[in-house]
Amino acid sequence: MKFSIVKNYRIFFGIYIIFLLIGVGSMLFRGFNLGIDFTGGTIIDLDFVKPVSVAEVRDVLKEHDLGNSIIQLEGNTENAESAQGVLIRTGVITDEVRRAAMDDMQAKLGTYDIQRVEQVGATIGGELIQQAVTAIVLSWFLMVAYITFRFEFRFAIAAIIALIIDVMITLSCFSLLQLEMDSSFVAALLTVVGYSINGTIVVFDRIRENLKIHRRSESLEDMVDNSIRQTMTRSCYTVGTSLFAVASIFFFGGDTIRNFSFAMMVGFASGAYTSIFLAGPLLLLLCGRGKKKIS
Repeated sequence: MKFSIVKNYRIFFGIYIIFLLIGVGSMLFRGFNLGIDFTGGTIIDLDFVKPVSVAEVRDVLKEHDLGNSIIQLEGNTENAESAQGVLIRTGVITDEVRRAAMDDMQAKLGTYDIQRVEQVGATIGGELIQQAVTAIVLSWFLMVAYITFRFEFRFAIAAIIALIIDVMITLSCFSLLQLEMDSSFVAALLTVVGYSINGTIVVFDRIRENLKIHRRSESLEDMVDNSIRQTMTRSCYTVGTSLFAVASIFFFGGDTIRNFSFAMMVGFASGAYTSIFLAGPLLLLLCGRGKKKIS
C-alpha cells in the first residue's frame, strides 16, 4: 500500500508548525543579526606600501571577528587580485577593536597610510525596507490574481500560504543561527519567493489536469496523492540540481556571499517540502477535504 501524503498531512504540518513556533519565538525574543547595510558601520580607507589582496586583509580581520567585512581594492593596477589601496567597511566597532585590527594588519601586511576613518549610516534606510516589503506583498497579490485566473481562488490561497511558510522558515533560520542579514539577504528572499511558487504551480497544474479525467470511484484525496506522486520526480530533480549549484556557492564562494547562498539553500529546500507535502493538503483543507468540489 502506497504511503498517503494527504491522509498523513498532520505529520507534515506538525513538523513545520513546531519549527515555526520555535522560529517565531526566536524572532520575537532574539531578533535578527542585522548587517552593516541596515545598521551602519565604519569605513576604513588604507593605502599600503606593498600591494595586498582581499584574502590577506580578510584573514587578518577574521582574527578580530570582522571576517564579514566588505573589502574593496582601489586604484588602477595590472594585477586585479591585489592593490595598494584598500577600502574596508565593517559593522559598528569600538575604537579598541579597530586599533587592534589595524595594528595587527600593519604587523602582518606591512606599513600603510590611513586615508580616512569614519562612521557611516545604514545604506538601507527604513524607506527602502518598507519598499522591499511592499514589493513582496504586491507580488503575492499579483500571484493570487494570476493563479485565480489560471486555476481558481482556492488554489491561489493555498499557494500563497505555502509561500509565506517558506519565507518564515528562512527568516526563522537566520534568527535562530543569528546569521548576518544584509542587502544580499533581501535578494535571496525574493529569489526564494519566485522559486517556491514555481514548484507549487507544477503540482497544482497536475491536479487540475487529473481533475479532467477524475473517476467518481476515486476520492479527491487519492487523486491529489496521485498528482503529487506524478510530479515528485520532477520536483526532486529540480530542487536537487538547484541545491547542488547553491551549495557550491556556499562552500566555495567566499565569506561575502555565504549567508546569501545559505538563505537560498534553506528557501529552496523549504519550497520543495511545501510543494510536495503541504500545498496539496492545504488545497483540500480549503475545499473541506472533499466536501466542496475543486473545479
